Amino acid sequence: MKSHRFGGVRLLGGAAAIALLTGLPAHGQANDDSEDGVKKLNTVTVTATRREESIQDVPIAVTALAPQELERQNAFDIRGLSSLSASFSIQSSQVPSQATSIRIRGVGTTGNNIGLESAVGVFLDGVYLARPGIALGDLVDLEQLEVLRGPQGTLFGRNTSAGALNITTRKPNLSEFDAFGNITGGELGTFNVQGGFSAPLIEDQLGFRFSGAYRQQDGILNSVATNPDGTPIESGNRDRFSLRAQLLWEPAENVSIRLIGDYGEADENCCDSVILTDPLGASGLFGTLGPVPSTGVVDPTGGATVVGFEGVIGQRMSNGEQFANPFEQWGISGQLDWDLGWANMTYIGAYRDFFSTSVQESDFVGLDIFSVGGVTGIPGVSDFPAFDDITSQTHELRFQGNAFDGRLDWLVGAFYSQEDILEEAALTLGADFDFSIAAAFGGALGPSPIEDIITAPNPLANVLFAQGMVVPGVAPGIDPNGSFSSNRFIQESRSWSIFMHNTFAVTDQWDVTVGLRWVDELKDGTFQGLDGSSPACLAALTNLQEGDLAFLGANAVAAVGATCFPFSTQVNLPGSGVPGGLPTPATFSDDPGEPGVFVDDFDDEELVWTIKTALSPTDDVTVYAGFTHGFKAGGFNLDSTAAILGADPRFESETIDAWELGLKADFWDGRARANIAVFHQDLSNFQVLEFTGVQFQTFNVPRALSTGIEIESQAQVTDQLTLTANMTYANARYPDNCADGANPVAMAVNVADLCGNQLTNAPEFVGIWGATWEDTFNAFGSELLYFGNVNVRFSTDRRTSTRAGNVFDIQDAYTKINLRAGIGDADGRWTLEGFVTNLTDEITRSITFNVPLRTGTRGAFIEQPRIAGATLRFRY
Repeated sequence: MKSHRFGGVRLLGGAAAIALLTGLPAHGQANDDSEDGVKKLNTVTVTATRREESIQDVPIAVTALAPQELERQNAFDIRGLSSLSASFSIQSSQVPSQATSIRIRGVGTTGNNIGLESAVGVFLDGVYLARPGIALGDLVDLEQLEVLRGPQGTLFGRNTSAGALNITTRKPNLSEFDAFGNITGGELGTFNVQGGFSAPLIEDQLGFRFSGAYRQQDGILNSVATNPDGTPIESGNRDRFSLRAQLLWEPAENVSIRLIGDYGEADENCCDSVILTDPLGASGLFGTLGPVPSTGVVDPTGGATVVGFEGVIGQRMSNGEQFANPFEQWGISGQLDWDLGWANMTYIGAYRDFFSTSVQESDFVGLDIFSVGGVTGIPGVSDFPAFDDITSQTHELRFQGNAFDGRLDWLVGAFYSQEDILEEAALTLGADFDFSIAAAFGGALGPSPIEDIITAPNPLANVLFAQGMVVPGVAPGIDPNGSFSSNRFIQESRSWSIFMHNTFAVTDQWDVTVGLRWVDELKDGTFQGLDGSSPACLAALTNLQEGDLAFLGANAVAAVGATCFPFSTQVNLPGSGVPGGLPTPATFSDDPGEPGVFVDDFDDEELVWTIKTALSPTDDVTVYAGFTHGFKAGGFNLDSTAAILGADPRFESETIDAWELGLKADFWDGRARANIAVFHQDLSNFQVLEFTGVQFQTFNVPRALSTGIEIESQAQVTDQLTLTANMTYANARYPDNCADGANPVAMAVNVADLCGNQLTNAPEFVGIWGATWEDTFNAFGSELLYFGNVNVRFSTDRRTSTRAGNVFDIQDAYTKINLRAGIGDADGRWTLEGFVTNLTDEITRSITFNVPLRTGTRGAFIEQPRIAGATLRFRY
C-alpha cells in the first residue's frame, strides 16, 4: 500500500481501512489490473465544471453515478438517489408535481406552493428544469448522473444554493446500431418497461436515438373509503410513460449539433395521507353532534381512520377519497458545440411546457368537508378546473479556452431564462364543513350536554348557542355547503446573468479557481378571483359589522375565519386585505387600478462568486479549499391567503456563504478511493413555507446553518468483491439567534419558535454501505456472469414538519436494505435479476402536517414499502 507525505502529514496509509467504513461509491466497476493483478477502480469523468475532468481532480464535492448503479437500487427516478448518496434526500407531499422538495446536506426548500423554487437545481442535458416535480420523469438511457453538493450558482444557471443534479443522457451512435430493453415486474403490481435504440443515418455524421419507458404500480395506501365497485380507494400509485428522440449531426470535425425532443405523461392518484393523531375524533365530541350530514350516520371518530392511530402507518391505511394528479409535459432542446480554434463555443437553447391538473378530497378524513377541483355538484354552477401550467425557455452561451501556454483555463458565458406560471385553483365546501367546524369550536369552548344541541343546518351556530352565545350570522339556517371560490395565479419570471469561471495553474501541482456570476431576477405576481359564492361568510361579516359577534370577544376573528374558509371564500369582501381587518382573501397585482392589494414587482440582483485552491502533491492525491457565495431568488407566495390582513405576498431572496475543505485520494495501487469534504454553510433569509391548517404562510428566517463532513470511499478488494461506503454527518439547524432581525411578517408566524431546532427532514447522520460480488463461470458452452449486491442505508431520526415540538412529527431512526442478484451473458447481452427493495418493509414518513380545519389533528405522507420482483435486460 502506498503512502505519501505532504506538509509533514502522512496521507491515507493505514487509514485506508477506516475510510472504507465511512465513505461512498463512485463507480462500482473496475478496469486495468494493478501491480498485484487485482483490477483497479475506474477513472470517473464528470462535467461538474462544464468541462470533462476526472472526478478526483475537480475541487468540488460531487458523486457520479453510472446507470448500472441506479438500476441495481431500483432508482427509476430521482427519488431513488437517496439509496446512493447519503447527502441527498427528497420528499413529496400532496401534489408531487409542485410539492417535491430536494435537499442536499439537510438544506432545501419546503413547500406545497408553486411560487417557491427549489434550492437544488436539476439540469437535464444542460437544460435547467424549473421545478423538481418536472424532473420526476423516469431515468432512462442515461450516460451519467452527478450529485453536486453545496452551492453551484457560478456555473449552473439558477437556484442551486444547496446543490445541483446534473443528468446526461446517451448520445446517438454515429458508427453502429445499438439497442437495449428492460422489463421489470414485482409486488404492488409493479410493471416497468424501458427500451431504445440508436442507428447511424449517415455513418460518422448523422445519427438518431430513440428511447421510452412505461411504469405502473399499485397504490401504497388503501383507504377505508371504497370505490363504487366496493374496492378500496388507493393512493400513491404510478402510471406514467415517457419518450425521447434525438438527432446528432457532426457535419465537420469541429462542429456538433444535438437536437432532443421528449414527451411524458402520468395518470396517477396522489397523494393521500395517514392520520397520526386526532384529538377531536378521540374525544367523542362528534357523537354529540348527531348524524354526519353526508352519510346520515353517527361517526364518533369524526372520520379518523378505523384501524387506530398506532396502526395506520404499519397497515398503510387512510381515510381519504379522491386524489388525482395527472400531468403531461414536453420539451425540445438544441446544443451547438463549435471548436473555433481560439475557443470552444457551446450554445444550449430549450423550451418546455408542463401541465398538471388536480382533483382532490384533500380534507384527508372521511367527511365531506371540501374538495379541490373536479365536479362541484352545485346546481347552476359549472365544474371548476384546478391546474398548473408552467412554460419555460432557457438560453446559455459559453466560450471556453486556454491561455498562457495552457496555464489558464478560462470560461465566460451568458444565461437567460423566462418562466411563466398560470395556476387556477378551485375549492368547494361540502356537506360536512360546518359539522367539522362545530366540533372544532365546541372542543375549544368546552363540551355541552347533548340535549343543548339544536339540530339546525349550521352546527357551528348550535355549539355557540349551547355556550349561551346567540350569533345570528354564524348562523342557523345558513348552510355553508356549496360555498366556493375559483382563483387564478400568474407569475412571470425573467432571469439573466453573465458569468466567468477561470482556473490558473500556479505550478504543475497548484491550481487556483475564481468564478463570478452577476444575476438579475425580475418577477411579476398576480392573484385574480374568477368566481365565488359565500352566503354564510357574508352573513357572518354582516353580523360582525353590527356587533353581533361581540359575544365571542377574542374569538370573533377565528369564528369568521371558520365560516369564511379562505380557499373557498369570495375575494375582496369588505374588510379584506386591510391591516387589522378580517382574515378573508384579497387579490393582489402591480396595477393600482385593479381591486385588492397593490404589490410592486419582485426585483433583485446578486453577485455570486467562488474562489478555490487545489493542491496535488502526487498524481493520486488532491487537497482543496474554497469559499462560495450563493443565491436563490425570492418571489411571490402564489396562494389565496398571501395578502390576508394586508400582508405583502412577496418573500425575500435567500443567500448562502459556504466554506469547504476537501481531500480526494486513490491508494492501494489504484484499488481504493476515498473522498472527504468538510463544510460549513451559513444561510441568510432562509425561505420557509408552513401550512397552519387554514392557510399557507411563506416567510424568511434570518439565519440557518449546516455544518458537517462527508466521506466517500470504495475498494476493489478482489477481482470479484467491491466494497463501498458513504457517510454524511450534517448538523443542519436554526441557530439560537435565528430570528434576529426578522421582519414583522416572519415574527407574526412565530419564527422564533424554530430557533435551536434542526431543519426539516435533515437527519444528523446517514450512512450507506454496499457490497457487490461479481464473477464468471462457463456453462452450456457459454461464459456467464453472476452477481450479488447488498445496499444498507441507515438514518438517524429527523423532524418531518416545519414546526418543532410535536412528538408526532419525529421520524425515528431507521435502516433500509436493498438486495439484488442476477445472472447473464458475460458480454452483457442479456441478464436476469431478482431484487428486493426495503427488505424489512420499513414504513417511514416524509412530511407531517396540520390536517385542514381539525384542531390538533396531524397527518403524514409515507414513503415506499417493500417491493420484490425481477428484471430481464438485453443489450445489442
